Amino acid sequence: MVDNSSVKLTSLGAIIQELNVDGQNIVLGFTKREFYEKYNTPWFGATIGRVANRIKDGRIRSLNDKEYEIEKNNDPNALHGGSRGWGRQDFEGPTLLQRNGKDTLLYTYTSPHLDGGYPGTVEIKVFYTASKENNCSILTIEYEAQLVGSECNETVVNVTNHSYFNLTGGETVDGTSAKLSTQYYLPLDNTGIPFGGIEEHTSKVTEKFMIGPNKEAFDDVFVMDRDVTGIPLDTRERPLQLLAEFHHPESRINLQVHSTEPAFQFYTGQGTNVPAIDGNPSRGPFSGFCIEPSRFVNAINEPAWRHMVILKKGDKYGSKIVYKTWKDPM
Repeated sequence: MVDNSSVKLTSLGAIIQELNVDGQNIVLGFTKREFYEKYNTPWFGATIGRVANRIKDGRIRSLNDKEYEIEKNNDPNALHGGSRGWGRQDFEGPTLLQRNGKDTLLYTYTSPHLDGGYPGTVEIKVFYTASKENNCSILTIEYEAQLVGSECNETVVNVTNHSYFNLTGGETVDGTSAKLSTQYYLPLDNTGIPFGGIEEHTSKVTEKFMIGPNKEAFDDVFVMDRDVTGIPLDTRERPLQLLAEFHHPESRINLQVHSTEPAFQFYTGQGTNVPAIDGNPSRGPFSGFCIEPSRFVNAINEPAWRHMVILKKGDKYGSKIVYKTWKDPM
């Protein structure tokens, strides 16, 4: 476990265990490793891979000129790299580095060939950098993955962080205002797989709206880049885009989520159900919300999208997420 007073991390899943704003932790998690191992069905704070979100029917239709069957852990689909995805693996680290003139913590994991059914040995690096800018606390996450084995020439990678945020300090996110930076999304079937088109969401999400119990529930993939032809495998050199911003008037805490990624899942946590355990409070519906920057869902099986997620030998997958937080003065 690493603690630099505002951020607490753990090598299990390179998980964000705490993100503190003026002494208040705004992410959901557990106090002990064994609780993450036993109860973290919602993936609190975890690094999600080898492939974030869903792959239709647990099938990669074409890689290395063959088809791969992967674990179906979200019937009928594969979800978040499988039941033993990267968010449940032990990472090496942290290693303290200097990166862009700032202290950075590095976590690494080597995912073996056919880990969860995915081809090729892949090394994933997760860089965490905490910094300050005026009155803002900033946590930057960088992901970097390479195909390091000789088993095949290409594989599929799509990585994100699965933190659940709660700015209220209470049992739910009730009273939190949200505002997204895009009206466009991927309509999904009833198993969470995109139909293949991009449409405007029926709710006015680019204007401030409230989330929480008795409010509209979201579990949608929003699109920042409708033209994906130029989306590179390594997006880190792209400009950061503001994806979403949140505010709670009583706690006075603000959160902005920025990323270089072309899409993000917005989930209001309506399915969360974690019991109270040894000092850890129960976490029920709407106890936290997620913003998961990533590539398009099921991209590997969509001809127009698959270039975003195919990692070939000698190339690098990369992406960046930035959380900005601050507390308004009285």
